Amino acid sequence: MILDVKNVKRSFDGFMAVNGVSFAVEKDELCAIIGPNGAGKSTLFNLVTGHLPLDAGEVIFNGIDITHMHAYQICRLGMGRSFQRSNIFPRLTVFENIQAAVLAYRRQGFNFFTPVGSLFREETEEILEKVGLQELSREMSGSLSYGFQKQLELGIVLASAPNMLLLDEPTSGMSAKETNATIELIGRIAREKGLTLLFTEHDMAVVFSISERILVLHQGQIICEGKPEEVRSNPAVQRAYLGEVR
Repeated sequence: MILDVKNVKRSFDGFMAVNGVSFAVEKDELCAIIGPNGAGKSTLFNLVTGHLPLDAGEVIFNGIDITHMHAYQICRLGMGRSFQRSNIFPRLTVFENIQAAVLAYRRQGFNFFTPVGSLFREETEEILEKVGLQELSREMSGSLSYGFQKQLELGIVLASAPNMLLLDEPTSGMSAKETNATIELIGRIAREKGLTLLFTEHDMAVVFSISERILVLHQGQIICEGKPEEVRSNPAVQRAYLGEVR
Protein backbone atom coordinates (compact mmCIF):
# COMPACT_ATOMS: atom_id res chain seq x y z
CA MET A 1 0.00 0.00 0.00
CA ILE A 2 1.09 3.60 -0.54
CA LEU A 3 -0.95 5.31 2.22
CA ASP A 4 -1.97 3.93 5.60
CA VAL A 5 -4.05 6.16 7.89
CA LYS A 6 -4.46 4.78 11.40
CA ASN A 7 -7.04 5.99 13.94
CA VAL A 8 -6.58 9.67 13.07
CA LYS A 9 -8.32 12.20 15.32
CA ARG A 10 -8.65 15.98 15.38
CA SER A 11 -10.93 18.26 17.38
CA PHE A 12 -11.58 22.01 17.37
CA ASP A 13 -12.71 23.59 20.65
CA GLY A 14 -14.22 20.32 21.79
CA PHE A 15 -15.85 19.48 18.43
CA MET A 16 -14.51 16.19 17.05
CA ALA A 17 -14.04 16.93 13.33
CA VAL A 18 -12.22 13.66 12.55
CA ASN A 19 -12.89 10.85 15.00
CA GLY A 20 -10.75 7.73 14.70
CA VAL A 21 -10.53 7.44 10.91
CA SER A 22 -8.55 4.51 9.53
CA PHE A 23 -8.14 3.50 5.90
CA ALA A 24 -5.48 2.43 3.40
CA VAL A 25 -4.92 3.25 -0.26
CA GLU A 26 -3.13 0.87 -2.60
CA LYS A 27 -0.55 2.01 -5.13
CA ASP A 28 -2.13 3.14 -8.45
CA GLU A 29 -5.62 3.08 -6.93
CA LEU A 30 -8.26 5.74 -7.69
CA CYS A 31 -10.13 6.28 -4.44
CA ALA A 32 -12.82 8.81 -3.51
CA ILE A 33 -14.01 10.17 -0.17
CA ILE A 34 -17.60 11.40 -0.11
CA GLY A 35 -19.85 12.90 2.54
CA PRO A 36 -21.98 15.98 3.21
CA ASN A 37 -20.61 19.42 4.05
CA GLY A 38 -19.04 19.31 7.49
CA ALA A 39 -18.34 15.59 7.35
CA GLY A 40 -14.61 16.23 7.87
CA LYS A 41 -13.26 15.57 4.38
CA SER A 42 -11.05 18.66 4.03
CA THR A 43 -9.87 18.37 7.64
CA LEU A 44 -8.87 14.77 6.96
CA PHE A 45 -6.90 15.88 3.89
CA ASN A 46 -5.19 18.59 5.95
CA LEU A 47 -4.18 16.01 8.55
CA VAL A 48 -2.83 13.54 6.00
CA THR A 49 -0.83 16.20 4.12
CA GLY A 50 0.66 17.92 7.18
CA HIS A 51 -1.33 21.15 6.95
CA LEU A 52 -2.86 20.41 10.38
CA PRO A 53 -1.33 18.52 13.33
CA LEU A 54 -3.05 15.36 14.56
CA ASP A 55 -4.46 14.99 18.06
CA ALA A 56 -3.93 11.24 17.78
CA GLY A 57 -3.18 8.53 15.23
CA GLU A 58 -0.57 7.81 12.59
CA VAL A 59 -0.10 8.44 8.88
CA ILE A 60 2.29 6.22 6.92
CA PHE A 61 3.22 7.16 3.35
CA ASN A 62 5.38 4.87 1.21
CA GLY A 63 6.47 3.08 4.36
CA ILE A 64 7.56 6.33 6.07
CA ASP A 65 5.90 7.71 9.20
CA ILE A 66 4.85 11.25 8.19
CA THR A 67 2.63 11.87 11.22
CA HIS A 68 4.67 14.78 12.55
CA MET A 69 6.18 16.06 9.30
CA HIS A 70 5.53 19.50 7.82
CA ALA A 71 3.55 19.83 4.58
CA TYR A 72 6.62 20.75 2.50
CA GLN A 73 8.48 17.66 3.77
CA ILE A 74 5.56 15.40 2.85
CA CYS A 75 5.37 17.03 -0.59
CA ARG A 76 9.03 16.22 -1.21
CA LEU A 77 8.31 12.57 -0.44
CA GLY A 78 5.91 12.49 -3.40
CA MET A 79 2.48 13.51 -2.11
CA GLY A 80 0.83 16.33 -4.08
CA ARG A 81 -2.31 18.11 -2.91
CA SER A 82 -4.78 20.61 -4.38
CA PHE A 83 -7.34 22.68 -2.47
CA GLN A 84 -11.05 23.50 -2.87
CA ARG A 85 -10.18 27.07 -3.82
CA SER A 86 -7.71 27.67 -6.62
CA ASN A 87 -4.22 28.18 -5.24
CA ILE A 88 -2.42 30.09 -8.03
CA PHE A 89 -0.51 33.34 -8.54
CA PRO A 90 -3.09 35.46 -10.43
CA ARG A 91 -0.56 38.15 -11.49
CA LEU A 92 1.78 35.65 -13.13
CA THR A 93 1.24 34.06 -16.52
CA VAL A 94 0.21 30.44 -16.81
CA PHE A 95 3.77 29.55 -17.86
CA GLU A 96 5.29 31.47 -14.95
CA ASN A 97 3.03 29.72 -12.44
CA ILE A 98 4.16 26.28 -13.57
CA GLN A 99 7.78 27.38 -13.92
CA ALA A 100 7.76 28.82 -10.38
CA ALA A 101 6.47 25.50 -9.05
CA VAL A 102 9.17 23.58 -10.92
CA LEU A 103 11.84 25.98 -9.61
CA ALA A 104 10.58 25.56 -6.05
CA TYR A 105 10.62 21.77 -6.33
CA ARG A 106 14.15 21.82 -7.80
CA ARG A 107 15.21 24.33 -5.12
CA GLN A 108 16.31 26.84 -7.75
CA GLY A 109 14.35 29.83 -6.51
CA PHE A 110 17.49 31.83 -5.68
CA ASN A 111 19.76 31.15 -8.63
CA PHE A 112 21.33 34.55 -9.28
CA PHE A 113 23.51 33.47 -12.19
CA THR A 114 20.97 32.15 -14.68
CA PRO A 115 18.06 34.21 -16.08
CA VAL A 116 14.89 32.76 -14.59
CA GLY A 117 13.14 32.71 -17.96
CA SER A 118 15.57 30.10 -19.28
CA LEU A 119 15.28 27.68 -16.37
CA PHE A 120 13.40 24.41 -16.81
CA ARG A 121 11.49 25.59 -19.88
CA GLU A 122 11.25 22.08 -21.27
CA GLU A 123 9.86 20.66 -18.03
CA THR A 124 7.40 23.54 -17.75
CA GLU A 125 6.16 23.12 -21.32
CA GLU A 126 5.75 19.38 -20.80
CA ILE A 127 3.49 19.98 -17.80
CA LEU A 128 1.50 22.61 -19.70
CA GLU A 129 0.90 20.07 -22.44
CA LYS A 130 -0.16 17.43 -19.91
CA VAL A 131 -2.84 19.69 -18.42
CA GLY A 132 -3.93 21.12 -21.78
CA LEU A 133 -2.83 24.72 -21.20
CA GLN A 134 0.00 25.14 -23.70
CA GLU A 135 -2.08 27.50 -25.86
CA LEU A 136 -2.78 29.69 -22.82
CA SER A 137 0.79 29.79 -21.52
CA ARG A 138 1.15 33.57 -21.95
CA GLU A 139 -2.24 34.44 -20.44
CA MET A 140 -2.40 36.06 -17.02
CA SER A 141 -3.60 33.38 -14.63
CA GLY A 142 -6.09 35.67 -12.91
CA SER A 143 -7.95 36.16 -16.19
CA LEU A 144 -8.58 32.46 -16.77
CA SER A 145 -11.96 30.82 -16.34
CA TYR A 146 -12.41 28.90 -13.11
CA GLY A 147 -12.08 25.59 -14.93
CA PHE A 148 -8.75 26.59 -16.47
CA GLN A 149 -7.54 27.87 -13.10
CA LYS A 150 -8.20 24.43 -11.62
CA GLN A 151 -6.30 22.85 -14.51
CA LEU A 152 -3.44 25.22 -13.79
CA GLU A 153 -3.49 24.24 -10.13
CA LEU A 154 -3.26 20.59 -11.19
CA GLY A 155 -0.21 21.51 -13.26
CA ILE A 156 1.35 23.22 -10.24
CA VAL A 157 0.81 20.06 -8.20
CA LEU A 158 2.36 17.92 -10.97
CA ALA A 159 5.45 20.15 -10.92
CA SER A 160 6.44 18.52 -7.62
CA ALA A 161 6.70 15.13 -9.41
CA PRO A 162 4.26 13.35 -7.06
CA ASN A 163 3.43 9.66 -7.08
CA MET A 164 0.19 10.29 -5.19
CA LEU A 165 -2.37 13.07 -5.68
CA LEU A 166 -4.88 14.29 -3.11
CA LEU A 167 -7.46 16.48 -4.83
CA ASP A 168 -9.98 18.34 -2.69
CA GLU A 169 -13.21 18.93 -4.66
CA PRO A 170 -11.43 19.18 -8.04
CA THR A 171 -14.64 20.09 -9.93
CA SER A 172 -16.23 22.38 -7.34
CA GLY A 173 -17.84 25.44 -8.97
CA MET A 174 -17.42 24.12 -12.51
CA SER A 175 -19.99 23.92 -15.27
CA ALA A 176 -21.03 20.48 -16.50
CA LYS A 177 -18.75 20.87 -19.53
CA GLU A 178 -15.79 21.91 -17.38
CA THR A 179 -16.48 19.06 -14.96
CA ASN A 180 -16.46 16.42 -17.69
CA ALA A 181 -13.26 17.83 -19.22
CA THR A 182 -11.52 18.00 -15.84
CA ILE A 183 -12.42 14.45 -14.83
CA GLU A 184 -11.27 13.14 -18.21
CA LEU A 185 -8.02 15.06 -17.76
CA ILE A 186 -7.41 13.80 -14.21
CA GLY A 187 -8.12 10.20 -15.20
CA ARG A 188 -5.82 10.39 -18.21
CA ILE A 189 -2.95 11.93 -16.26
CA ALA A 190 -3.33 9.38 -13.45
CA ARG A 191 -3.17 6.51 -15.94
CA GLU A 192 -0.32 7.92 -18.03
CA LYS A 193 1.89 8.81 -15.07
CA GLY A 194 0.93 5.85 -12.89
CA LEU A 195 -0.35 8.07 -10.08
CA THR A 196 -2.34 7.02 -7.05
CA LEU A 197 -5.38 9.28 -6.65
CA LEU A 198 -7.37 10.12 -3.52
CA PHE A 199 -10.01 12.81 -3.96
CA THR A 200 -13.06 14.32 -2.32
CA GLU A 201 -16.02 15.21 -4.49
CA HIS A 202 -19.63 16.37 -4.16
CA ASP A 203 -20.73 15.33 -7.66
CA MET A 204 -21.84 11.70 -7.47
CA ALA A 205 -21.69 11.26 -11.24
CA VAL A 206 -18.01 12.19 -11.07
CA VAL A 207 -17.39 9.84 -8.15
CA PHE A 208 -18.91 6.81 -9.84
CA SER A 209 -17.31 7.56 -13.21
CA ILE A 210 -13.72 7.47 -12.02
CA SER A 211 -13.45 5.77 -8.61
CA GLU A 212 -12.30 2.23 -8.02
CA ARG A 213 -13.16 2.45 -4.31
CA ILE A 214 -15.23 4.88 -2.24
CA LEU A 215 -15.08 5.86 1.43
CA VAL A 216 -18.15 7.49 2.98
CA LEU A 217 -17.42 9.96 5.78
CA HIS A 218 -20.12 11.14 8.19
CA GLN A 219 -19.58 13.26 11.30
CA GLY A 220 -15.86 12.58 11.22
CA GLN A 221 -16.14 8.79 10.90
CA ILE A 222 -16.09 6.36 7.98
CA ILE A 223 -19.49 4.66 7.85
CA CYS A 224 -19.05 2.71 4.60
CA GLU A 225 -16.20 1.61 2.36
CA GLY A 226 -16.17 -0.44 -0.81
CA LYS A 227 -16.33 -0.58 -4.58
CA PRO A 228 -18.69 1.89 -6.29
CA GLU A 229 -21.43 -0.70 -6.83
CA GLU A 230 -21.25 -1.74 -3.16
CA VAL A 231 -21.54 1.83 -1.94
CA ARG A 232 -24.26 2.61 -4.47
CA SER A 233 -26.39 -0.30 -3.24
CA ASN A 234 -25.90 0.41 0.45
CA PRO A 235 -29.36 1.55 1.72
CA ALA A 236 -28.00 3.80 4.46
CA VAL A 237 -25.64 5.56 2.04
CA GLN A 238 -28.39 5.97 -0.52
CA ARG A 239 -30.70 7.58 2.00
CA ALA A 240 -28.04 9.85 3.50
CA TYR A 241 -26.00 10.93 0.48
CA LEU A 242 -27.03 9.61 -2.89
CA GLY A 243 -30.76 10.22 -3.01
CA GLU A 244 -32.16 8.56 -6.08
CA VAL A 245 -28.85 7.73 -7.79
CA ARG A 246 -29.27 4.35 -9.49
